[in-house]
Formats: sequence, structure tokens, C-alpha cells
Amino acid sequence: MTRFELLHLLVGQARNNGFEFRRWYVGKLGLPWPGSRQALEKLSEERRYYALLFSHEFASNFWKAGEIMTFQVPTQSFMRRMKDGSIRTIQRKGYTRRSTREDVWLYHLKELATVEEPLRYMRRYLRVEEDLDEDAETPVAVGEADPYDSED
Repeated sequence: MTRFELLHLLVGQARNNGFEFRRWYVGKLGLPWPGSRQALEKLSEERRYYALLFSHEFASNFWKAGEIMTFQVPTQSFMRRMKDGSIRTIQRKGYTRRSTREDVWLYHLKELATVEEPLRYMRRYLRVEEDLDEDAETPVAVGEADPYDSED
């Protein structure tokens, strides 16, 4: 999947949750609206997509408030001073955590800031056709119409 295709899907999911891409593009980037395809191409060039990914408006629409989220807490290893003054290495196993939060998008922005590849992190939260089982009841139509060109 190309960067452009991934951005197209990310904006599509956020738009389904109320994100107004055209208004954000013109307002935050201060550029005239060239059309959705050209706007996404512009964002995919030279890591300009960071402006979109770290936008509070985008994040709060991409991740719905109060939605159940599942995430993996990684294995941790750290040094700790014990009561007797000695220093020990503490090992904690990774685990899966599920919760609902009103500010789920803030959590994801913090996580996004710590990863090396933000698009790879975002990709985990997309549901696309290639990820679905062949026996799924409803197929996902990817890229049929361009919903971003509508007047906002």
C-alpha cells in the first residue's frame, strides 16, 4: 500500500466520523483547495502528512471518544531501588489491554509521537479489504468514489 493510498483511507475513516478534510486543509495549511486527490498528494510528499496525523481535529475524529480500544502494552525492563538500598532490574511481560476512554485520541497522539513510523502505527487502526477474511459476509469497497470533493 502506498503512502497516498494509506492517507486516502485514513482521511476517509476520519471523514466518516465527522472530519472535514477540505476545511482543515484550507484552514490549517493556508493553501487553496486543489481537490482531494491533489491535496492528498501534497500531504504525502516530504512527510507533510505529519501536519495531518498530529492535528487534534483529525485525531479526535479518527478515534471516536468512548470507543473500546485494544492496545498492546510492551514488555518493560527497568532498574529500581529496593527498600534495602540495592538496585534490581525489574522485568514486566507485555500484555493486551482494553478500555474505553473519552480522550482516546489524546492517548493515541502520545503513542504516535513516540514511534519511528507514524503511518505504520496508524495502519494498525484501519480496516481494509486485504485484512479481512475471505469468508467475511460484507466485502469492503475501497476507492469506488471520491467522497472528499463534496462541498463542505
